[in-house]
Parts: sequence; C-alpha cells; structure tokens
Amino acid sequence: MDPRFDEFLHVPARLSIVALLAPAAWVDFGFLRDAIGTSDSALSKHVSALAEAGYVTVRKDQQSRARRTSVQLTPQGRQAFQRHAAALELIVAAAATEPPGPDGSIPHS
Repeated sequence: MDPRFDEFLHVPARLSIVALLAPAAWVDFGFLRDAIGTSDSALSKHVSALAEAGYVTVRKDQQSRARRTSVQLTPQGRQAFQRHAAALELIVAAAATEPPGPDGSIPHS
C-alpha cells in the first residue's frame, strides 16, 4: 500500500468533508451536512475527529439569534488530503494498466 494512503481520511464521510473544504476558505456546517447528506450529529462526530487529528479548524460565530458553525481545512489537513488523493490516483492508474491474471483477478502490488 502506498504510504501516502491515509486510512483515517479514507472513511467516506471524512473524505467527502475534506474534498468539499479543499477549494474553499470556510464552509458552513449546514452546507457540509446537506452536501454529504448526513445528520448534524453524524457530521459533528466526523468534524470533531478531523479537528482532533489537526485536519480542520472549527469556528462558531454568533449572528443575531443563530449560531453559525464554519469549518476550514488546516494546512496539515490540506497536505494530508493531497497525499491521499495522489495515492488514490496511483491505485486507479494501476488498476487501469495492470492486466487481469489468468483467473481474471487483478494482481495486487
């Protein structure tokens, strides 16, 4: 397995979160929830895990009566996402170029 492959980040919800955060400065919690199609509590658990790992920063702003939560990818999180994406690209490229074995299975490196 490529050492850049990040098992922690590969969890589908976490990977979706960092992919959505990558092109943005700050992203609203509600947007993340709706884009991923998950509940507030499930998203909160994943965002907390990502924050604990140093991959995201969470900001809570008080706007009138509503409290807005925004999430941002940290430099460490951006690097981890870029490394992980590169590892995934290599996996996809290998799958596209390695011919199946005699039994039809794809060889693993």
